Amino acid sequence: MSQQIPCRLSAPGIASCLGSDLSVITKALETGTRGLTMCSKYTPGHPLALGAVTMPLPDMSHWPARHQSRNNQLSLAALEALGEALPALLASVAPERIGVVMGSSTSGVSETEAAIDRTGPGNDFDDQYCYFRQELGATSAFIAHHLGIRGPQWTISTACTSGARALSAARRLLASGQCDAVIAGGADTLCNLTVHGFASLDAVSATPCMPFSRHRDGINIGEAAVVFIVTRDTDGIQLTGYGETSDAHHISAPHPEGDGAARAMAQALTMAGTLPQHIGYLNAHGTATPHNDAMEARAIDRVFGHCGVPVSATKALTGHTLGAAGALEAAFAWLSLTHQFLPVHVHDGHYDDRLPPLDLVSSSIPGTPLTHAMSNVFAFGGNNATLLLERTS
Repeated sequence: MSQQIPCRLSAPGIASCLGSDLSVITKALETGTRGLTMCSKYTPGHPLALGAVTMPLPDMSHWPARHQSRNNQLSLAALEALGEALPALLASVAPERIGVVMGSSTSGVSETEAAIDRTGPGNDFDDQYCYFRQELGATSAFIAHHLGIRGPQWTISTACTSGARALSAARRLLASGQCDAVIAGGADTLCNLTVHGFASLDAVSATPCMPFSRHRDGINIGEAAVVFIVTRDTDGIQLTGYGETSDAHHISAPHPEGDGAARAMAQALTMAGTLPQHIGYLNAHGTATPHNDAMEARAIDRVFGHCGVPVSATKALTGHTLGAAGALEAAFAWLSLTHQFLPVHVHDGHYDDRLPPLDLVSSSIPGTPLTHAMSNVFAFGGNNATLLLERTS
């Protein structure tokens, strides 16, 4: 690890379609077990494979109206999954020295959709409607309110990179001395806006997605919440590098050669003082859309070249959780480093040989020696983010 500020990521708190138990999630990553379910809630008569969270969520009936949303229920479920680490943090660090940075692209939009269903399009909302629920800052505001935290708090909304950028923002808060600890991650909720929005781009597959397959035909949408406690402790899993770029090639399509994606990976390596050959695992963005997978394969080849790197795209297991994806896949990298294994890549076995070859993980070998793991996330508008995690003990 290069000489730099420590940035320790705690064990993650997760609420996802794979559940919240880290041992169960690890097993799913090792075996390539999908958490997707067929659902027609958002597309009546046309079932889609979705990464829906089916675990029981906290009761929100007693919360202030402004905080009552599924996004916040997911966030609290993730906070509760942190276990004893959370009360230990709150007991040891002053509330004004704890920050909150979350990523989200939906916030409480699903509650607004429910209000429109109740009152009808174009009509005035009823008394149950509360605008604050859908404000993008609502997720971090809820966490700060619920935990009594008084440090800096905001929500990042850069589409699919939001959760990853929340973690890099947490690192900057520690480096600047503004915080002694930050609760950071991402949360996004299934709703009509996202399912129909991606469907309108012809980007959604009706069947479980197949990243980097010759037969890939689109993404599956999912939902999740993930939180880490980020501190200056020097042990454990460290966030040693990140890269953030914007190529602004197109409002929705990525740069075809992956220019911004390659620069984000290179920036993360440089910040961490790490060479490409030291990376033992790469969690690819791997959405299973034709354009994204093509550009990412090219970008990985440009950065890693002949040294190669084991790659898997875990959206095949969880769906694309949008604003939570960067945090969720950082959590998977955290698990791979902690438990020394490679998450399996799941598709139909037919790699798209029109792309540069990738070393896709076909089976997980326990005890794989890993010290460095990288996670990519890319978003609309050419917004790119890469996180680099390192095991120090």
